[in-house]
Amino acid sequence: MIWCLHYCPSPSFLLWQGRAGKVLGQDTFPACRRDLCVFPMEIRRALPQDIRELLHRLKMKSKYAVLLVFIISLVIIEKENNFISRVSDKLKQSPQALAEANSTEVSPAPAKNGSLASLQELDAAFSQLRSHLYNITLQLAGDGDPGPRRHVLLMATTRTGSSFVGEFFNQQGSIFYLFEPLWHVEKTVTFLPGGASAVGSALVYRDVLKQLLLCDLYILENFISPVPEGHLTPFLFRRGSSHSLCEEPVCTPSTKKVFEKYYCKNRRCGPLNITLAAEACRRKQHVALKTVRIRQLEFLQPLVEDPRLDLRIIQLVRDPRAVLASRMVAFSGKYETWKKWASEGEAPLREEEVQRLRGNCESIRVSAELGLRRPGWLRGRYMLVRYEDVARAPLQKAREMFRFAGLPLTQQVEEWIGKNTQAPHDGNGVYSTCKNSSEQFDKWRFSMPFKLAQVVQDACAPAMQLFGYKLASSPAALANRSFSLLEEAQPAWVT
Repeated sequence: MIWCLHYCPSPSFLLWQGRAGKVLGQDTFPACRRDLCVFPMEIRRALPQDIRELLHRLKMKSKYAVLLVFIISLVIIEKENNFISRVSDKLKQSPQALAEANSTEVSPAPAKNGSLASLQELDAAFSQLRSHLYNITLQLAGDGDPGPRRHVLLMATTRTGSSFVGEFFNQQGSIFYLFEPLWHVEKTVTFLPGGASAVGSALVYRDVLKQLLLCDLYILENFISPVPEGHLTPFLFRRGSSHSLCEEPVCTPSTKKVFEKYYCKNRRCGPLNITLAAEACRRKQHVALKTVRIRQLEFLQPLVEDPRLDLRIIQLVRDPRAVLASRMVAFSGKYETWKKWASEGEAPLREEEVQRLRGNCESIRVSAELGLRRPGWLRGRYMLVRYEDVARAPLQKAREMFRFAGLPLTQQVEEWIGKNTQAPHDGNGVYSTCKNSSEQFDKWRFSMPFKLAQVVQDACAPAMQLFGYKLASSPAALANRSFSLLEEAQPAWVT
């Protein structure tokens, strides 16, 4: 009997093979070759002692190498079997959904003997395996790695520039972006201000928000009025502010004689198909949502700790004096008392109006202080951003926000920022996102009466101090643009 030692170019593989002529090494490892043959025991005894010891050590090492390769192979096979088993279990739960997701044609009915279902399960398993291997290939090539799925919540209040900042995420093609979906909850469910009702509203908003981040858009059907029929609705609030809801395949052919209150801006689409929208949400790599209806950060802890979500919270704030000035224009009817008092000064400003302003500032401050304290559940998942900093350096702040969220900032987003922040004049309407941002963010200083600014400064002093907004001591200081009302932003605002 003659034994042959096979050598593989990789230093990790030294492999002894059986009888000469039965070349297992060449079948399993094509790179292997025969470099050394060892003759029967009586001939080997004639070899020098050092040669015999070398051959013995090589033989022992090769045995360990064979054992290691065998164990690794078993582990790989076991993992693949578990993977295919999990896929098969999911297919057994919802075979029709998988068939629809992997084919544009109608699948034939399963045979009685179940052979068709078995083939479908096997095909689906290999399809997912092929996709998994393709993603690994992209990662090894260093190109196109989508990274983990992120969930981003832009948390703000009205007239803080949240529509403008939200567009940063809306312009990113890999993000499924929703604009104020909680508007429907606010319009459908009646909440009384303060007390237990305020807690109840926060819990409802939180639970709906969680489902939306998980792409369960059907939850909105409980709040949209009139109730969608067949998962179709032309009444989703501000649908046109979400690119994902106005692109194929969510944008279906328009239907004649169907009134659509909230329509897409750049193309005509039929009523929103919520099923298609949910599927588009699941296909996108990331999910982002903008809302001005959640103020209590502490209520979001279950979402942050939910293993299905990888949530990043960006809290956007703005100088409360600027917020009030903007609201008096955008919501004129609600601020008649403020306007009359500011312009005429005859009727005294009601205390309840001042208390409401103070309450708004305090709720924002309390949430920000919680985030900046860096509790364990929120560490690395909270970022505080001032609108004024975004307006002065939009591209820089966009990069910071995307870096915090773990998202790539694409050229498309950068181009949109350049185009919409260098406009020669403001876009049409108070809700426009097209502005010369560096010149417009403190425009309010030249239209707000000083006595109005004083009321805001008195009511919101703690919040203004936390966010770095300076107080104006006189009408001249308020209108003097060379005197900045901003302290420098703090690095600790990213936790």
